[in-house]
Amino acid sequence: MSYTLGIYTLGCKVNQYESEAISEKAAKMGFSIGDPSSFCDVYIINTCTVTAESDRKSRQFIRRALAQNPEAAVIVTGCFSQVAPEQVAAIDGVDFVLGSRDKMKAVDAALTLAGKKKPQKATIAVRPTSDYGFEEMEIEHFPRTRAYIKIEDGCESHCTYCIIPSARGKICSKPRESVLKEIERLADSGCPEVVLTGIETASYGIDFENYRLAELLRDVDSIAKGKMRVRLGSLDPSLIKPSFVEKIAPLTSLAPHFHLSMQSGCDRILALMKRRYNTAMATNGIKLLRESISNIQFTTDIITAFPGETDEDFKATYEFCERIGFLNAHIFTYSRRSGTPAAKMPDQIPSNIGKKRTNTLISLQSKITDAILAREIGKTYDVLFETDSDGIATGHTPSFIEVKVKSDGTLHSKTKKVKLEGYENGIAFGTLITY
Repeated sequence: MSYTLGIYTLGCKVNQYESEAISEKAAKMGFSIGDPSSFCDVYIINTCTVTAESDRKSRQFIRRALAQNPEAAVIVTGCFSQVAPEQVAAIDGVDFVLGSRDKMKAVDAALTLAGKKKPQKATIAVRPTSDYGFEEMEIEHFPRTRAYIKIEDGCESHCTYCIIPSARGKICSKPRESVLKEIERLADSGCPEVVLTGIETASYGIDFENYRLAELLRDVDSIAKGKMRVRLGSLDPSLIKPSFVEKIAPLTSLAPHFHLSMQSGCDRILALMKRRYNTAMATNGIKLLRESISNIQFTTDIITAFPGETDEDFKATYEFCERIGFLNAHIFTYSRRSGTPAAKMPDQIPSNIGKKRTNTLISLQSKITDAILAREIGKTYDVLFETDSDGIATGHTPSFIEVKVKSDGTLHSKTKKVKLEGYENGIAFGTLITY
C-alpha cells in the first residue's frame, strides 16, 4: 500500500534544501509526496527557532497537520525540536521527534509509523549537537527555478541575539566531492541556477585543510560555466578580504550579487551583537568587490532597535546604508529571543520606537533602490524567469534586479535577454530582445 507524505517547511533556505532531500528519499522509498495542507498519512514538520514567532509557527503547523488527519503519523524535526524536544513531544498527536542534523531519519520513522496505530507517547531521538558531523544528503531535482545546495552546517559565532548555535552546533562542511557531484548532476539535468547555502556559508571549509569557500567556487565554476548560474547564500562580511576577491573575481558562473548579513551599520551596536567585523571592514570589502566585478549589486539584513541602540546609533546605520547603496535590504525590528544574551541586556527599546526606526529605514531603502534602478535603464541583461502570471513574466538579472516583462507564452525557467526600460516600486520592467 502506498502512503501519502506531506512536508511542512519553516525557516531558511537550508531547511528548504533539507526538506527537498527528505522528499526525494521518501519518494524513492515508495511514498507518494502530497500537499501538506491536505489529507496525508504522514506529516513531517521541519521547524525553525530563529525567533519566538518561529516557535509559535512550528507549533501551529504541527496542529494544522493533525487537523487535516488526526490519525496521521506526525514527525517533527529541525531547530525548534533540537532546542525544545520535550516541549515538542508534549504536543498531543506528535509521534516522533528528531533534531537538526538527523533529518534523513525522518523517512525511516515514516516507514515505521505509516498506517499504524498512533503510539501513546512520542519517541524523542534528539542527540546533542556536539555529536553531529555533516549529515549526508543530496537532491537530484529542482522543483523551482533554482536549486539550493547545503554546503555547510552549524555556527560558532554566538552573536548575542541568536539562538542558532544551540540549535545547529559546530561548523561542519560538505565534502568537496559531494558538492561537485551534486552540481554536476543538476547541471546535466538542466538546472539554470544553484544557490550554495549554509547556516554560516562563509565558514565553509574551516574544518578542512587548505580548502575554503573560494576554492570550492573555483571547482564549481569548472562544472557550471556555460551551463548554470551560481549564487551564494547570506555571507558574513568578514569573509570579503583581498585574497578571497582575487580568487573569485575571474569566475564566469558566479552571479555578481552578494547578500551580506550586516545586521547594523553602527560599530557600537555591532560590538554589542558580537559580530566579527566593523563598518570599515565591510565598506572596504564592498569597495574591493565593486572594483573587481562589473555590474555587481549587494543586498543585506538590518536589525533596528537592538537593546541599547540610541538615536545616534540608528543615525549611524541610516548613514551607512545611504553611503553603501544596497540594492535591497531586509529590515526588521529586533525581536527578544529567550535563551540569548541580548534578551537580558538593559535598555530594551520600546516597540513603537523600533517600528518607527524600521519604517524610516525602509523608506530610505526604497529611495536607494529607485536610484539604482534609474541608473540601469537602457541596459540589457540576461534574465532568468521564475514566474508567469496574467501575461507578465518575472525574473532576476545576474545581479538580482527583479524584472517584469510582458509575454504571450511561458518563460518559466528560461533565460532571455531583456532591455530595461523603467521601474516601479523597486521592480524594473523591460522588453524581450529577439533576434
